[in-house]
Amino acid sequence: MENNRAAVSEGLTDPYVVAYPLIAAVADGEGSRIELVEFFDCLGGAHWVRRHYAQSPIVVSARTVGATTRYVLRAGCVHLSLEGSRFPAGIAGAAVEGDEIAVTYLGMGGGGVGASACRARGGGVIRASCDESGGGKLAGSTIWLPRRERVVIGVDDTDTPEEGATWTLVHNIAKAVADASSVYLSHTIVQLYPVPERTKNCVACAVEFASSDPDGLIERFAALLRRHTLSDETGMAAYVGFDPSLLRHYGETVKRGKVAWADLEAVLGEVRVVMDGHGLIGAVAAIPFYTDYGEATSLWTG
Repeated sequence: MENNRAAVSEGLTDPYVVAYPLIAAVADGEGSRIELVEFFDCLGGAHWVRRHYAQSPIVVSARTVGATTRYVLRAGCVHLSLEGSRFPAGIAGAAVEGDEIAVTYLGMGGGGVGASACRARGGGVIRASCDESGGGKLAGSTIWLPRRERVVIGVDDTDTPEEGATWTLVHNIAKAVADASSVYLSHTIVQLYPVPERTKNCVACAVEFASSDPDGLIERFAALLRRHTLSDETGMAAYVGFDPSLLRHYGETVKRGKVAWADLEAVLGEVRVVMDGHGLIGAVAAIPFYTDYGEATSLWTG
């Protein structure tokens, strides 16, 4: 209660700005597709902007994942025909510029505050160009973020019938290795077909990062996994790229039934194999289900 009392007695430092705790972005190899990931602090504001930003011509999709809003963008610059209440704010531009990604926002009134100061002061922003906002003003900003790559790490078989749990170990390692160059974005538990070799529940895990140092991230993750795993059959694989959907058919096959090692070998060219125990079958299968929580947690046994 002491902090609340201090705020009341001293007033608010910046009462009309809600800065985003962290903003990150990943791009494909050609720089034509960008996923913008905004960690939000104000739930109502986040859902309001997702509703309206989705109308922007360069926004391919908009969704909420945990405490983040994710926008898949087509690179380009567009004119926004803003209109109060109907389309008061949006994303007007996105571009890959060398090792940086630039995103331009525009909004009216309160939407202009969100499009300008709230983003320009966000965590992870390298620099920003920002309009004066507030009242009924039309305002916006362009922010520059580090260009990052998506890294999805799949892990399976770290425990024994006596001790351990893969999902907890993977989450704790992901938190430990996250740093300024590698942002921890998501954790997904993937239910696999319950084969006889399972420990109990037969699940694998996928953790996702936005990283400007994929090699270092994977190396640090693997070092902690090797140190703490309890199994001799641990599997770890890493996907580095924008979209691991080429692994989806394989992943669905592993969810539907027992597969042979040859099935795994057919897709190994899409990932980096780090630990090649029997758990590698499930580790690779988990990767394409990252953030697809409905399908990931479903038991596909008919």
